[in-house]
Amino acid sequence: MADAMLARLREMPLRSALRGAASTLRATMASIWDRWKAYERMEARGLALLSAWLSPEQRAQFEKYKRFDVIGSESGKRYRICYGTSTNVYEMDGGGRIVLGWCFRPVGSLVAGDVMLAQKIALETDERATLMVAKAFPSSMPPRANLPPVS
Repeated sequence: MADAMLARLREMPLRSALRGAASTLRATMASIWDRWKAYERMEARGLALLSAWLSPEQRAQFEKYKRFDVIGSESGKRYRICYGTSTNVYEMDGGGRIVLGWCFRPVGSLVAGDVMLAQKIALETDERATLMVAKAFPSSMPPRANLPPVS
């Protein structure tokens, strides 16, 4: 295939080949831009939905730190959900230190706001079942948002 393309390029004048390549590049860049703008719209909708479901305290935490804390429905443990779609949930101790990380998310290609909302609802309504499907990861991994602790 590459040989056929090279042979075809040798047959056409250089200016024509460059025009065709430039046209293809413009179309590719336009397509990338359109996809990026669509992603930004989905991301904004996901964050708006998340914000609508957060308590005033959680919303303040998220606006300041891009993370918020939730309380597990059965254990009463505190979990910190950081902006992201995976390896973004941390179990906290009473002193605000990370004990363990938890990785779980809904199935599908979802934006961060949608994933974080699902994680919040899962921990606040059925913590035990959520942790049964979650994968633990070491607490030595730093939280995604490298900011001061939420008070």
